[in-house]
Amino acid sequence: MRFGLLDIKQGREIPMAFRKMFIAAAAVAAVPMLAQAQPVSGLYIGGGVGANWQQDTTLNGAVNNALGLKVENEFEVGYAGVLSLGWGFGNGLRAEIEGNYRSNDVSDTRVSGASFSSKASGTGTAVSYGAMANILYDFNLGSALGGLMPYIGAGAGYIWHDYQDVGVRYASGDKIVYNGDTGAFGYQAILGAALPIANVPGLAVTAEYRFMGTLGHDINGTVNQTGQAQVRVNSDIDNFNHSLLIGLRYAFNAAPAMPVAAAPVAAARTFLVFFDWSKADLTDRARQIIGEAASARGQGVTRIEVNGFTDRSGPADYNMQLSIRRANAVAAELVRRGVPRNEIVTRGFGEENNLVPTADGVREPQNRRVEIILK
Repeated sequence: MRFGLLDIKQGREIPMAFRKMFIAAAAVAAVPMLAQAQPVSGLYIGGGVGANWQQDTTLNGAVNNALGLKVENEFEVGYAGVLSLGWGFGNGLRAEIEGNYRSNDVSDTRVSGASFSSKASGTGTAVSYGAMANILYDFNLGSALGGLMPYIGAGAGYIWHDYQDVGVRYASGDKIVYNGDTGAFGYQAILGAALPIANVPGLAVTAEYRFMGTLGHDINGTVNQTGQAQVRVNSDIDNFNHSLLIGLRYAFNAAPAMPVAAAPVAAARTFLVFFDWSKADLTDRARQIIGEAASARGQGVTRIEVNGFTDRSGPADYNMQLSIRRANAVAAELVRRGVPRNEIVTRGFGEENNLVPTADGVREPQNRRVEIILK
């Protein structure tokens, strides 16, 4: 006896509890903090918890020759959790692996076209858990929006879907329930934002929306009717859900936070390093100047600012990333010459703060520079 396939109903209104969770996530992301956004560089860990909404499922099939059976299950807003371990490449790109868990109880069930009694109640819990590999990209807005850094991402992996007595029960004792778990290929899309905490370098509050889906899960069920033998059924169950998460992320090698207002111990000294057009490579002359800056670091110097700039030729987004690469190249040479990395703060300003004002698109050698400021 065949008991049809499960498919997913589309276009249902998001439940009120899920919308409230979205408002809470937006409120956290909007908290003003004095922080400077920096691309993640090196190892980081992250985690988040929040609400999960699983889309409804519909069973269509035939039971004991009664054609047209239709069982629709709706799920309550449940909870979700994610833990991740990743690596930032310093240019906005990040790669990570994650473990995830989601759980939703059945809230309501509607049955039509069957020879069962009319009074029924939904039952059971649907659980998803698994691992994924993600690629993400951070949009560096600098100090704009209080240091808020939006990001997008996508992932793929393997998800187990566990049905625990999911189905329908009747007052008469009749029931259709599914139990068991199977794994399938899973995929997801991620949209989020991170807000750094100024007094804890490397720590950021995150808010995310995630859509996750799988290719289908083959799960067994049973049909029990009064006075009839139990019937086993099998269905291919899809799994699509939406999550809103609030969490924390910590990057291990983040530069120290810049003091909001600190009186300098001594007058700041500035060294200029220039670059060829569209390059972040250090010339022999550049290494000589960096060596002079490293040697000038002495008593009273507590912070070294390494600020990268470009001229106004080329796209603004490309120039922002190029200025960051230039600053990172100079910082690496300072470290090679004995300067502790925790004394160095790197920033990229792109086309901003030109030494020589020019029109857009003009190549100006003096604007392609890194400023090393000893404080």
